[in-house]
This record gives sequence, structure tokens and C-alpha cells, in this order.
Amino acid sequence: MTDLAKSTDNDCSTCLIPSCIEQICAAPGQISRWLDHNLHGLAPIFPRLLLAYEFGEAGLEKLHGENWFTDLSFPFPFSLLPADFSWTLAIGLEIIAPIALILGLLTRFFSAALMVLTVVAIAAVHWPAEWHSLAELWQGYAISDHGYGNYKLPLLYLFMLSSLVLSGSGRVGVDAWLNRRAAAVSAKSP
Repeated sequence: MTDLAKSTDNDCSTCLIPSCIEQICAAPGQISRWLDHNLHGLAPIFPRLLLAYEFGEAGLEKLHGENWFTDLSFPFPFSLLPADFSWTLAIGLEIIAPIALILGLLTRFFSAALMVLTVVAIAAVHWPAEWHSLAELWQGYAISDHGYGNYKLPLLYLFMLSSLVLSGSGRVGVDAWLNRRAAAVSAKSP
């Protein structure tokens, strides 16, 4: 082999490595751009479905159970409502809101309503009745039946509901369909 052929072989093998590294480094950005372009707006469907299941299950359990709200003390202004009315209101919201979340209908409204319900539930049921230090309060951030409060799940629900209040239904839902339809109608009108 001549010296020229040897140097060309060495140059080709060394030029492939930087090219491969460049492609590997560019891949996350390309994947991210593809996801943004093709799947942007689909993420809210996952918390919508999870929250619909969780709140729907709680609503059905209340619907078929006994009213245990009479033993609770609710925060103001909910403390002004009779326990039977609060029970019916909670059942109604926990049945209707999950259906709306599944459909992506009035997602922001029903997410905000469920946030209020969740905050009231944390205050009335899940917050520790007595705590003297942050360490004792932190014990309530658990899923247990040891009487520490168990506000972990409601707090997680609050964060998921907050994201739905901010994002809306995403691309899959009645809200998005209505928005697209309204945009098409306004584009046609002079």
C-alpha cells in the first residue's frame, strides 16, 4: 500500500468518530423537537385519567356508603353547610368531575373544583389533628393507618390538578375540539 492510501485510510477512520459523536449529541435535541411537534399536548391525558379514576372511585364509594361527614369539622365556609348537603355535594363533584376529566370537558373548571374539594379534605380528614414539630407534621406525609394524617395522596392530587388548571385538557379532549372549532369559525368570519 502506498503512503497516500495509508493516510487516506487513517483520515477516514478518524473522521467517522467525530461525525458519530456529533450525531449522538444531536439525537436528544432531535427527539425533543419531534416530541414537541408530534405529541405536544398529549401529556395532560395521563393525569386526567388517573385523577378521574381516583375521584370517581371515591365518589362511588360515598354514593354506596353511609354519610360519615357528620363526625367531621370542616373549615370555614364549608362548616356553615349541613353535613348532608356537603356529602351530596362531594358525591356529585366526585361523580361528575371524573366524567368531565375523561372527556376533557371544562378541564380547568373541574380541576379547580376538585382542588377545593381536596384542600377541604386535607383540612378535615388528612391533616394531623395534633402536631408539635415539623417532624411530627412530616409523619402525615405518608400512606398509612397510624393516625398521622395521611395527606400524601391528596397533596399529589393537588399538584396533578394544578398542572391541569395550567395546561387544560391538552390536544385530546372536548375543550381542545371546541377551541379548534372556534378558531376555524373566527378565521372564516370577516
